[in-house]
Order: sequence, then structure tokens, then C-alpha cells
Amino acid sequence: MAKLTKKQQESVAKVDKSQTYTVTEASALVKEITTVNFDASIDLAVRLGVDPRKANQMVRGVVTLPHGTGKDVKVLALVTPDKEAAAKEAGADYVGLDEYLQKIKGGWTDVDVIVTMPSVMGKLGPLGRVLGPRGLMPNPKTGTVTMDVAKAVKDVKAGKIDFKVDKTGIVHAAIGKASFDADKIADNANELLQTLIKLKPTAAKGTYIKSIFMSSTMSPSIGIEFKSV
Repeated sequence: MAKLTKKQQESVAKVDKSQTYTVTEASALVKEITTVNFDASIDLAVRLGVDPRKANQMVRGVVTLPHGTGKDVKVLALVTPDKEAAAKEAGADYVGLDEYLQKIKGGWTDVDVIVTMPSVMGKLGPLGRVLGPRGLMPNPKTGTVTMDVAKAVKDVKAGKIDFKVDKTGIVHAAIGKASFDADKIADNANELLQTLIKLKPTAAKGTYIKSIFMSSTMSPSIGIEFKSV
């Protein structure tokens, strides 16, 4: 195991692993224990009491974080010519269709989100092997396949994220940056947690939210008390 630096040791010492914190306390503490010399991401990991292998216990959704993610999200709008102007005006970084389909076919995936129209999805099908593993395939459930492309682009740019429980029953999501005020981190965390609560599958039995941890890039994790949510 790698030896901890002095700063990392100080960060670990500030987190009491025997207790859980409120969202407000964790949001302030995570800023204290972040020692990297760049604007670290703040992440939330929520373990759910569901079996993702069963379709009726799958948890997936979208949430618009009130203070955004702090990340400059690169958006590709795959649209027909009549929608190009609206997509550009909404803030899409790349706008077009056939030329970008060819680039993706060649392995280009230098974007964070792809927004498209229902009529274009047929052309994207053959690119599933490229887009699927990278989480870039547009999906109507996440609002990235729509006729209102301009609104979809604006939502993504404003801090809309999609999340999905992984095969181990955990939802991971980036909810901000270490440069955010603690209050903004807490607001974003609460927004995601409230959305997860609303999405509880009726088939899920027992404890739904088993644990919540907040951390930043390379920091120790902070346990959050569910009752504080």
C-alpha cells in the first residue's frame, strides 16, 4: 500500500470514520480535506438496497443540480439542418450530422454528452459499440433524444446529469467542485438524494438507502447520516 503524504495523513485525521455527518457538515468537511492543487470534483456514492439485475429494481434518472457541476460540459448535437441554428444558439459545442457520424465511426468521442432527435436514432444504432461503453448513447429517458434539442442542450449546460445504479447497487455522481461554497455542495447533494428517494422501486424491499459517502478527488470518504437528508 502506498505511503500517505503528510497532507493526506492530515486529511484522514480530520474524518472520524466511527461517525456519520449531516450533509451540511460533510459539505464543509470535504472542502477542508481536499489537498490536491487543482479544482477537485466532489462526488457522491449512494449504496441502494436494490438488485440491479432485476428490471423492476433498476434505478435510473436525471437531475438538474441547482448550482451546476462546475464542469464545462462539451455537447454534440446530432441534428438535421433545420435544427442546427437552434442547437448552436443554445450552446452546443459541436453541431451537425453525417460528418460527426463518420468521425464517431472512426473512434472520435471527445464529448461529454450527445443530444439528438428521434429521427436520427436509426443512424446511431450501428455506433452503439463505440458510444455504449463510454455512456454516450442518447436515450429518451435522460432527455437526450428529443425534438426540442435546444432545451436539451441548455439543460445539460446548466447542470443536468443522468445517473444509473451500477451492478453492485451503487449510484456514483459528480455533484460539484471543491471551489464551490459548502452551501452549494450541500444543495446539489440534497437535490440528487431527494431524486433518488423519489425513484425508489416498489419492488425494493427493506432498507432502500444503505449508505451515503461524499468525497473529492483523492480525498478520504465522509459517511453521511441518512436522517439528515
